[in-house]
This record gives sequence, structure tokens and C-alpha cells, in this order.
Amino acid sequence: MSADDIFETPFGASMLEAADAPPQNVSDNPTMGELIGRRFSRRGLLKGALAVSAISATVGTAALATADAVRAQSKGSGSAFSFKEVEVGVDADHHVAEGYDADILLRWGDPLFPDAPEFDPLKQTPEAQARQFGYNNDYVGYTPLPGAADPSVHGLLFVNHEYTNPHLMFPGVVTMKDGKAVMANATRERAAIEMMAHGATVAEIRKTNGKWALVRDSKYNRRITVATEMQLSGPVAGTDRVKTNADLSGKKVFGTLNNCAGGLTPWGTFVSGEENFHGYFSGTLPEGHKEAANYKRLGLPSPPYGWGRFEERFDISKEPNEANRFGWVVEVDPFDPNSVPKKRTALGRFKHEGAESIVARDGRVVFYLGDDERFDYVYKFVTAGKFDPNNRAANMDLMDSGTLYVAKFAADGSLEWLPLVFGQGPLTAANGFASQADILIETRRAGDLLGATKMDRPEDIQPNSVTDRVYVMLTNNTSRTAEQVDTANPRAKNAFGHIIEIVEDGGDHTATKGKWEVLLKCGDPSVAAVGASFSTETSKNGWFGMPDNCAVDSAGRLWVSTDGNDIKATGRTDGLWAVDTQGEARQTSKLFYRVPHGAELCGPCFAPDDQTAFVAVQHPGDDGPDWPEFGRRSYYEDLSTRWPDFKPDMPVRPSVVAITKKGGGKIGV
Repeated sequence: MSADDIFETPFGASMLEAADAPPQNVSDNPTMGELIGRRFSRRGLLKGALAVSAISATVGTAALATADAVRAQSKGSGSAFSFKEVEVGVDADHHVAEGYDADILLRWGDPLFPDAPEFDPLKQTPEAQARQFGYNNDYVGYTPLPGAADPSVHGLLFVNHEYTNPHLMFPGVVTMKDGKAVMANATRERAAIEMMAHGATVAEIRKTNGKWALVRDSKYNRRITVATEMQLSGPVAGTDRVKTNADLSGKKVFGTLNNCAGGLTPWGTFVSGEENFHGYFSGTLPEGHKEAANYKRLGLPSPPYGWGRFEERFDISKEPNEANRFGWVVEVDPFDPNSVPKKRTALGRFKHEGAESIVARDGRVVFYLGDDERFDYVYKFVTAGKFDPNNRAANMDLMDSGTLYVAKFAADGSLEWLPLVFGQGPLTAANGFASQADILIETRRAGDLLGATKMDRPEDIQPNSVTDRVYVMLTNNTSRTAEQVDTANPRAKNAFGHIIEIVEDGGDHTATKGKWEVLLKCGDPSVAAVGASFSTETSKNGWFGMPDNCAVDSAGRLWVSTDGNDIKATGRTDGLWAVDTQGEARQTSKLFYRVPHGAELCGPCFAPDDQTAFVAVQHPGDDGPDWPEFGRRSYYEDLSTRWPDFKPDMPVRPSVVAITKKGGGKIGV
């Protein structure tokens, strides 16, 4: 959302999601917007879809005939999607395209085990929440159950639980003071419940007679929380900067925080990105402490949750190294509920969005990583070892050894991946690095020194195994100044974001060079000043802002979910859009599913046969019609919607939704 749409929330625990934090990157590295401007100013480079993007942004509809002529040079014709799109709107319920069902599969508080209690919002306890589906579902991943007769109807679902909204979860938390809604500080009991609502869920699900349901007595069902024992692995494990009073080994850490997006590895484990972990730590480092600059670069501490009052490890004045044990990619084996999740430190430490992967031609595995902060970077990690499809055990530690790269985008449309390796270039003792572990703990600073390109909030990055292209979601950047504006893109206070398409050299995902162009500049194409680049075939329902998560189905089609659309910013809720990336329909988008107002859509994921789309509806109702500062209000006693139950005694409940075609068939066809 734009800066004008952000209110100064009195609800501290919502701050991480509802408001832009100050940018932490003060380096002089070039921004992506500056590079886009330079590239588009070189008329000789405007070819194919890139020309369409530049023309539509600079001269708007006057150039449509020219754009059509350029687009006609592309191969193929017509859209890859044939559904009747949903009408945009803002209301209390969710809506899916005509001819489809959108069924609630899992809700916050649903019991996951035979002995788990039924959800009672007035009798919440930490013990109950640890046995129930967690809060604010984000990433959703599906993998078939071994031996399933049909891998597309019986499998395991992995779901992240990113953060909590106390004002929507608990009665009696919000009071009105001087006309403003103010949230009370957490109690020990409330904080303990919220800790158990974070983390992840593994759930066995089965589709019977066209409908999905939880297998409640499954041996695979599992909750992962802030109390779950985990192992630090890779180059950082056991080093001094991750040792604490409670863990002198530097290898054992409890819990995972703010798990945003993720990915499914080729060997069938799930990975989960720890994103805004800074918001859980409070206190002040001792004067002159060696971690001061490291923590400042990450905006830490930022203590809206206040957990340091209840657990000393979250107070950096008492446990100054604990924060170095968060901000990693966590790997979980869903087929072994007793396994210890591992924080794979070789993939770097920053505000990880996700970690989608692809097997390169030589058998190595490549993970694409986004650091979700304004003016921060895009990364990829290439394993040293090769994937063995016939030996799962041989793959289980592939992520502990390899090379982490940061992206440098050039104005001529070229891309270079710069290795973050100790001893190379500026990554030496002269700049404060004593080992590869130091570089990984301070990944952002290493990227600063290498001159990486400052991006507009890199979120999901999805490789397409059908086309070998890579799609980078850049949500927005409301801190872009007028001095950085050019005629094409970026825009001052870039409220709507854009999507970049990468082609690695030779289609090799391990390559250190490639090419890039802008697939979409988002926002309302009918407003010339916005400079959006949707095709003319995109309807008034088809455009969107704030791309966040994405998925590529088995046919290679791109689906984009959003975070930040609302009645004021875009006149629509968030949702799931189908985006054409090839042929004459390239840059055409259609709305497939939209969420209740106040919600964000996360985690689009498809069953192997593309006959089910799983999506996560996060923080539904986190606004309302009478909020004093924002034109609306929403808290437990005065909810603007009670989705998905719509019962007077039930609060809003973040939920995973299973979308299927009436009568069966592939989604979107």
C-alpha cells in the first residue's frame, strides 16, 4: 500500500505486516528503478515484450497500435487461461471464478490430532494451541504421500504460520482511548499462546468425492512452534557468534519465527523462510558490542511482541547472540514427525521471503531467495553436490555446502550473480569478516560491499521448470524519492510494485550471468501517471498491485497473489491473478479468486494434476467500516467480518482454502 494508506497503528503486533519499516540499506548501490530507467532510455534495446512495457509506461494508450505490432512478433497466440474472471470488490466474503468451488480446508484453531481440543476462542491455552492449526497461514506446500494410489488426491500439506494479530485473536485486548483503539501489552499467558500459534503445520489431507479433508489421526501430523528444538547446520553452526548462555555448542536453537514463504525441495522436504524476526527482540546491546552494526542493518531490535519480558533469550541485553540464530532458511522433513528441523546457514541470514528451487542441468540444485525489505537484494544459492533422485538420504544435507550469490542488474538488461565467498573481493578481514560464517551472518553487509542492486522489496522468486525463466515479485517501495523517478519506471512512492523476468545464460540456473526485463509494472493502467504495463486485453478486474507470492503450475503458467490491495489503495481486495507470460497474450492478467476485506492472499500451490489450487487467506478482517484513523475499525469485539464461520461467537480465522473445478478438471482451463 502507499505511504498515504498507512496509519500509525496502535496495535504493535500488526506493525510488521501493516506498515513499512524504515529502509535499512544506506549503501550507495544503484536501485532497480534507476537501472530500469537507464535501460528503457536506450531505444535500441526496446525489443519484444520489453518494448511493450516501455511504450505503455511512457506514452500510455496512444502507443497501443505500435505495442500490438511489437507483440505480434512473439510466438503463440491467445491466453493460456479460459475461466470467467471474478469481479473485483471489497466485502466480507471470499469469491472464486464461476464454475469453481472454494472450500475451507484448515482454519486457525482446528484440532490436528485425535486428542486435540476443539477450538474455543474464549478458552485458549498454550497447550491447546500447540495441538491446533496455527495463526496467519502463509506459505502452503503439497507433496504426495508415498504409496498413494493417486498422488494428486492424497498427500501432506506444509503450512507456515507467520505471525499473530492479538487484536483479532483475543477478547478484551483493545480499548478506546482519546478516540483511538489501543491494544494492551501482552500478558505471559497471551504471549505463550501466540508463541504456540507461530511456526508451521504438517497435515495429512485426502480428497474424497471431490472434497479435501484433514486426516486427523495421521502419524504425519505435526505442529512446529517457537518451542520446537532445531539444529543450526552449515558454516555458521558452532561458531562463537551463535553461542548463548543456554547453548554453549552454538548448534541447538529452539523455535522459528515469522515464517513467510518457502519451497519444496526435489527430495521432498519443505523449506521455510524466517522473515521479520527482528520484531520479537527487545532490549539494548551493551555499549560498543560487536553485534551493534549487524543488528542495525536488520532493524533490530523492534519489539512489538515484547517477548523479552517473558523469555530472556528475546532480550538482547541479556542474550546478545540469540538474534543471530534467526533469519535463516529452515528445512523440515514432513515424512518424519520426530525429525529435528535444520536451519541451513549456507543460504545466508536476512529477512527471507521464500526459497523455491530447481534442479539445474548438471544435477546441482539452485534456490532463489528474496530479502523482503525496501532497497534490499535478490540472491540465489547453488549446491556443491548434485541431486540424486534414487537416494533420498544422500540429498538430505545438500543445502549445507554450496555458493551463495547476490544479484547485480545492469542497465543494458544483463545480470551478474556475485559470489559471497570469504576472501574474494572486499569480503576479507580488512572489512571485518574473519570467516565464511561472518559473511553469512551479515549477508546484507556483504551484498552492500559487492555493489548488489537495491530492489523494491523482493518477495517470492519462482523458477519455471517448463520455460526455465525466473519470476521475481517486487511488492512496492514507498520510500522511492522524486529524484529517482524516470519516464518509464520506477515511480515516486512506488506503491504498486512490479514483476521481473530473468533468463539465465543458456537456460542454466547455475550460470553467473543472465538477462532480465520487466514482465509487469503493476497498478491501474487507466491512470496514466501510474505507468502500469498490463496488456490492453486486461479488464478492469484483471489488474492488480503489490505482487507478493506466486506459483507456476505444471503447464508453466504463472499465478500471482497479492498483499496490500484494499478499498482505498486500489478499490479491490487482494487475490489470485492468472498472468500470461508468453505469446500475444503476454502481460494479460485475470482475477481468479479474491479474499475478504482486510485479508492478504498467500501461498498459492497446485496439486500435481493441477486440479486443486491451495491458497492461504491471512489476517482476514484486519480492517473494518469504522476504523478511526483509516476509515474503518476491526478488533475482536467489533469485527468487520467473521469469515469464514460467520458465527457471532467466532472471531475471524485465517484459513487454507482448497479450490477445485465443479465436476473436476484442471484449474484455469
